[in-house]
Amino acid sequence: MIICASWHCDTLMMLHTMSSFKLVHPSNGGHVNRRARAQPSQPLKLSSNRCANPSFNLSSSLGCLRFPATRKRYAEMGSPRAAKSVHEEADCADSAQIGSATGVGTQSSDANGRGQSNSFLAVLCPLLNLLGGGDPTQPRNELLEVASSSLASVARLPWGSKSLIPSKLNQQEAGSSERKPPERLQLYEFEACPFCRRVREASTELDLSLEVYPCPKGSSRHREMVTKLGGKEQFPFLIDPNTGISIYESGEIVKYLYQQYGQGRNPSPGLLESTLFTGWVPTILRAGRGLKLWTKAKTVAPPQKLELFSYENNPYARIVREALCELELPYILNNVGEGSSRVSYLYQISGSKEVPYLIDPNNGVQLSNFREILSYLFRTYSG
Repeated sequence: MIICASWHCDTLMMLHTMSSFKLVHPSNGGHVNRRARAQPSQPLKLSSNRCANPSFNLSSSLGCLRFPATRKRYAEMGSPRAAKSVHEEADCADSAQIGSATGVGTQSSDANGRGQSNSFLAVLCPLLNLLGGGDPTQPRNELLEVASSSLASVARLPWGSKSLIPSKLNQQEAGSSERKPPERLQLYEFEACPFCRRVREASTELDLSLEVYPCPKGSSRHREMVTKLGGKEQFPFLIDPNTGISIYESGEIVKYLYQQYGQGRNPSPGLLESTLFTGWVPTILRAGRGLKLWTKAKTVAPPQKLELFSYENNPYARIVREALCELELPYILNNVGEGSSRVSYLYQISGSKEVPYLIDPNNGVQLSNFREILSYLFRTYSG
């Protein structure tokens, strides 16, 4: 009870901090022109009226982040930011707590060590590191693996299981051959991160196909790409090459996805709010799987991306995604939730509608059993 109370207080402090954030646009005196399409003359920045308070390090570090220039700004789309809502959390700080507690280095903007040590995560993550630090290539207790992953699915039961709307991208791809299919969205994330999980849940509901670039703790290849493209090492990070938009913050990413591809729908009830309460449960139950880079993973990515048919809340697919993350293998994520437009295609190529289903074009391999997939991945992509 003491641990939970401490975590609750830390969360309230973080949310109170977030309530003071606002977007500042230096080019027009702080106002964002929702109709503007041109590149702003000066980069947008987040500011907070608590940044000048040296006694509140968390606010200082999170409230003064600057975003480098990109081809377009999400703010220019006219979508309201959730600066005064619990939906806008500082993903990099929450992820950094995991890295600090587990001893895996990452860029952290949280300088308040005492507050972090008293948090729920600071107590829990060393345990996750201990339980999840075994050799992933060794035989696993299958009953425990499936049971813990199934319980993780129950914790997030309302989200990430069904396709709520036929994807606009899929409709275009299935249309006239004269129309060039749009490019896949690119998501930089790691499997154990609850904020990344929220984005994957939204992509399942919107029936989107993504290019996933896993960024586990201790990795460098994809993390360096995020820093180069976005200016900081924070996850999740989404790039939409169809619109030129790049976004940090899971809440903002979810809102953007629904605005752009949701056909007028709002995010599912509770999806944005639930992360602070049940978003960590899968990470805890899975004992940190999908958190760190496997030390013997090959340092060079395969020439072609692997392809995975999955949906976020499937317990067997989760185990496969964890392995892909620990090996830092980029892959195409084809979401096939209930009602997905890809179900018939999956049946055509695999003879079944079940997931996970893995395709490795580098070796001409196609597998549908999660045990066989795990064995193949670690055998093939370990150094």
